[in-house]
Amino acid sequence: MAWTLITGASEGLGVEFARIAAKESRNVILAARSKDKLEKVADEVRSHGVEAVVIPADLSNMDEVDRLWSDATDGREVDVLVNNAGLGYNGPFEAGQSWERELASINVNMLALTRLMKLAIPHMQALPKGRILNVASVASFTPGPHMATYHATKAYVLSLSEAVAEELRGSTVTITALCPGATATNFFEDADMDGVRLLKLSKPMKAKDVAEAGWLEARIGKRIVVPGAMNKFFAFLPRVSPRSMTTRIAAQIMGKH
Repeated sequence: MAWTLITGASEGLGVEFARIAAKESRNVILAARSKDKLEKVADEVRSHGVEAVVIPADLSNMDEVDRLWSDATDGREVDVLVNNAGLGYNGPFEAGQSWERELASINVNMLALTRLMKLAIPHMQALPKGRILNVASVASFTPGPHMATYHATKAYVLSLSEAVAEELRGSTVTITALCPGATATNFFEDADMDGVRLLKLSKPMKAKDVAEAGWLEARIGKRIVVPGAMNKFFAFLPRVSPRSMTTRIAAQIMGKH
């Protein structure tokens, strides 16, 4: 039986993806930094009668990324990869967070995701089919003052996903970029986003609804998925407005009261 590898699987969207996979009787490989949290998710997943493998890994370390893939594919065929792990921070670029945190965000959001894609595609091409679901963000569509690095990394994820999806057109491997907006997870707390105006404008979507939307559309090979009417509006706005205007709007939305 083929396997599903999910990064950032210890909480939020990662847990929901694991639940969806298990309900479809898919075995799962769960990756994140916290082994204790992963074991709890694995116990829940196993209650659906599937296998669950826990692989703790710090994806800001490229050696750990390679080890994760090597361990995940040791005697297993991985035909679904969910690149869900991500880091962000709300604050001024010049002094908002340490360089170490900036670098970790770049490594996790961009380098680890790219490396896993690079390893997964030839692996999946040897199988009957495969799909990669990259969790980007509605932030992919516009620069984001107060979250400049996060927006930039997610723009990279969207661009990479679209480009590689086109390269793979007609093959048995598909690439999907999931671009959610505000979602009810621990991301906001981790990113120090308490008081951000975005959270006042619209109620965050449930993680379950976001994960289901991404999973279902990835199954049919859709390249970009933007769940939620408000998120679709924010994704469309840069197409019809001057870039300077959308950046100024983003600055207001991502700023704090």
